[in-house]
Amino acid sequence: MSGLKRRAIVLFIMLFIAAIHILPIGSYLQGELFNFYSGYFSDITMPFGAYFLLCAAELQMPVFRRWGIKLTAAFLLPAIAETCQYAGIPLLGATFDPLDYFMYGIGTASAAFFDTQVFSRVFDFWGVQETAKK
Repeated sequence: MSGLKRRAIVLFIMLFIAAIHILPIGSYLQGELFNFYSGYFSDITMPFGAYFLLCAAELQMPVFRRWGIKLTAAFLLPAIAETCQYAGIPLLGATFDPLDYFMYGIGTASAAFFDTQVFSRVFDFWGVQETAKK
């Protein structure tokens, strides 16, 4: 039952991220705030979502039960793509921006924070998989 609840929360997070990308939020922003939103918002939210997809996957893949493994995996995928862009290989985009690495770090670190510090305290079932393996 806790696995179903965990998946429901991850689904909500993913739908929320999708809704933020679909809704025209950027049209309400101006100047530097618009530039930040259009240039870096996805670089923060996509690794955040990837981290929580790995939270759902940890039920079947025990290697992802440790937050550090999830953080590393969620960071490396876009970081590798960004490095490919630097090399001229258009993978998940075509424009290299070194600041993107920092944004990926913000996204994954904030997801790890929510996982370990917020959700584990708010939802009594959230840390069940971590304690079940001990």
